[in-house]
Amino acid sequence: MALTINTNISSMVAQQNLNKATGSLNQAIERMTTGYKINHAGDNAAGYSIARNWETQLGSLDIAADNAATGADMLMTLEDTYALVSTHMQRIRDLTEQAANGTYGKDSKVAIESEIKARLDEINRIAANCEFNGKKLMDGTAGTMNIQVGLYSDDNSKIALDSSLFANSSIGGLFAAYASTAASGGVTLTNIIKAANNNTAITINASAFATDAQKHAFAAACAGLSYKSSDGTFTEQTTANCGPEQMLDFIDKAMAAISTKSTTLGAAQNRIDSAIESIAVQSENITSSLSTLRDADVAEESSKYIQSQILQQAAATLLATANQSPSIALNLI
Repeated sequence: MALTINTNISSMVAQQNLNKATGSLNQAIERMTTGYKINHAGDNAAGYSIARNWETQLGSLDIAADNAATGADMLMTLEDTYALVSTHMQRIRDLTEQAANGTYGKDSKVAIESEIKARLDEINRIAANCEFNGKKLMDGTAGTMNIQVGLYSDDNSKIALDSSLFANSSIGGLFAAYASTAASGGVTLTNIIKAANNNTAITINASAFATDAQKHAFAAACAGLSYKSSDGTFTEQTTANCGPEQMLDFIDKAMAAISTKSTTLGAAQNRIDSAIESIAVQSENITSSLSTLRDADVAEESSKYIQSQILQQAAATLLATANQSPSIALNLI
């Protein structure tokens, strides 16, 4: 190779290798300090895009898990409230069966009616106040509800809760479906309540039995009495097949409907629990894949760091030597 002054090839080679060693050293430092082997799109363009997508999915899965847990809490709230309503209904049934016994006189039946009326008041209060995060659950306004437990907008990412679970569960709501149903003796619930309301009809729907007078009429039917709202007095029921025996049939129907709702709620809770487990598995697998793709191997990077450091030092030393090469030409002058 010719000895020249204007062009120092040895210095250029040393500079190039010094820059390469410095770049490799800086990359190793960056990877060890961040813990990632992909810090920029330039490190691995496809891997960078995949990692970003997986990060988005992991964030969405965290929200889905929270959604499912919140949904489970809501269903538990509703189930516990139905259990409380069922407890009051059971007591109403016990009192109604007690009133059906022919050994009780009017005063005893009035006492029974008083407790039944109090239980009816409480059921209506519970139904009106049962809510979760400001959403009423037992007044019939919630409608169908979807629990978002997946990443997408399709049905497979949702658990649909039927509106029947959130149907009006006041006294009117619980018994509205049986208004025209006949009990033993062929008498309908509407006619039984009418007889217990001093022969004044009450339209039995979700809004019924909201007033004290209407609740007294319902309680009087259970106790074998007839209630006169004008003066608040009771008389013993004399209309055939319009007493406590017939009311037991309708109370049993309402309690069976509550039990069915509780069973449906349990099934929905099981689905949500399964969704939570599925989300955890999916999140774990994506996290593992993301770690494999993105996380730096510290042992490997530390080895590269030492190697690059040695090469950098060697290149710097040789660059100093190469820069002195042109001065040899002075010995020839």
